Amino acid sequence: MKMLMGLVAIAALAAAGGLLALAWQSKGGAAPGLADGALSPCPSSPNCVCSEAGTPGTHAVPALPLSAWEGLPDLVRAQGGVVVAASETYLAATFRTPLFGFIDDVEFRLGEDAVHMRSASRVGHSDLGANARRVEALRAALGGASAS
Repeated sequence: MKMLMGLVAIAALAAAGGLLALAWQSKGGAAPGLADGALSPCPSSPNCVCSEAGTPGTHAVPALPLSAWEGLPDLVRAQGGVVVAASETYLAATFRTPLFGFIDDVEFRLGEDAVHMRSASRVGHSDLGANARRVEALRAALGGASAS
């Protein structure tokens, strides 16, 4: 029984160490930015959501209305994000997960008829739905607004 408990403790420490290493790795890097005038496509991993046209259904979220653009920097800060880049048509922010401190990137692009957004984890495969929940929290703070 003592040996089994020791093995469980070692496995738990190894798992926690692995998560801490990934969290440290996520602190490097930056948001991918624009690619051909649009937000970068999501990778095949389930830790990304995006509103750009052509985003596969498992990653697709609705865009925000144009009226959301002006208030986005303040809304991002109010939701716990840090604005790291801003221009007339692009906004990038980072969010840090509470437990291990993973860094996620959230980007917005002002389009002709909507504000497109992308939220993605920098490392790992699954985010347990954190990025989808984040964009829904931003949408809810805007009163549930979606682009028509």
